[in-house]
Amino acid sequence: MESAKEEKSLLVPEETYISCGVEIGTQQKTAHMEKFIARVRNDGLYIINIEETDKRIRHAAKLLARYEPNKVLVAAVRHYARKPIKKMAEICGFIVSIGRFLPGTLTNPLSQNYKEVDIVFVNDPIGDKQAMNEAIKVGLPIVALCDTNNETRFVDLVIPANNKGRKALALIYWLLTREILKARGDIKSDEEFNYAIEDFEEEF
Repeated sequence: MESAKEEKSLLVPEETYISCGVEIGTQQKTAHMEKFIARVRNDGLYIINIEETDKRIRHAAKLLARYEPNKVLVAAVRHYARKPIKKMAEICGFIVSIGRFLPGTLTNPLSQNYKEVDIVFVNDPIGDKQAMNEAIKVGLPIVALCDTNNETRFVDLVIPANNKGRKALALIYWLLTREILKARGDIKSDEEFNYAIEDFEEEF
């Protein structure tokens, strides 16, 4: 009974998700993302279902926690994602790729940038297309933050969310990091997580 109750409550209050703009999508939607959309605003922006975002952050954290940290690669080209993924990688022990993804990183063992990994996390399937393509080529599972305009055909675990906003990305990666540490047993409770959302927030 307790776990069902726990699953129903969100990882942070709904107001926190909303104040950070996690639910704000784009003015485009793909057929793949339709099931994650709650409504469309008067200005044409699609709004993502926060409960789905929350549920999938939990799933992603449990999944990532099962891998050896140095076998997890997190990649982001987008400026506002750079500090949050770097912070998550640093705390969780993941490999990080910030900015342009160097060709051959996952596919060419002779490249000095080559990384042998078991799973890839990308911030945006569009911006991080090179990382996506290489992961697909070598058959690695992919976890991705997907906005309403994303195609998700090759994504194994979709986290529906605003993958462009500065505050949204800070909150998402802060939550993922906290939940990964809990899933690993590194911390027992939220209170033991000694980082603020601001620690994950990129400068303007």
